[in-house]
Amino acid sequence: MSLAQARYNMIEQQIRPWHVLEPAVLDLLDTTPRELFVSQEYEALAYTDTNLPLGHGEEMMPPRVEARMIQALDIQPADNILEVGTGSGYVTALLAKSGQHVTSVDIIPEFTEIAADRLQKQAINNITLETGDAATDWSTNAPYDVIAITGSLPLYPHAYADRLKIGGRLFAIIGDAPVMTAIIITRTGENEWEREDLFETELKPLKNAPQPESRFKF
Repeated sequence: MSLAQARYNMIEQQIRPWHVLEPAVLDLLDTTPRELFVSQEYEALAYTDTNLPLGHGEEMMPPRVEARMIQALDIQPADNILEVGTGSGYVTALLAKSGQHVTSVDIIPEFTEIAADRLQKQAINNITLETGDAATDWSTNAPYDVIAITGSLPLYPHAYADRLKIGGRLFAIIGDAPVMTAIIITRTGENEWEREDLFETELKPLKNAPQPESRFKF
């Protein structure tokens, strides 16, 4: 099977059945070659419904989760975007193609370097890549219209919700394995936010994510 056919199958068999129907999002997925954002050994698996290893114990989200995230964020051409967790650079590319500018930060220097090379080869230049620990907050180019957190968090991300402009949207996956919920937080006023639960999933936690003060133990 060709990679083009695999990409088509991904959209028709994984993405659409997961309620991703926005034409702009489907076109974005069709025109962004995911195989160029994975290591060579995983190119043949780039469009499969699975988490692909990135190294350092990290993984790419499955395509259907990435697609639901992009659709739910409702990104506009003038949006200023923050991505927490650059990873492979693939979601960075999707965000950059959708909005005006993306600031993307990762705690692993190798991920930043590899993503920079991949994005440059795709002529995606409306990005600022930074290396650092953004587990609790990141203020470069704040406030943001859109924030995408690509590692799970056990706690509600209050600091990041505060970084949103009024009308801004934040995607996060909240909870502890095996029960996690993908959510969208929308800032509706100076001191007002709305939360929408999207779907249940499971994702590796963001490195150094704040933990509850106490956990129930059996």
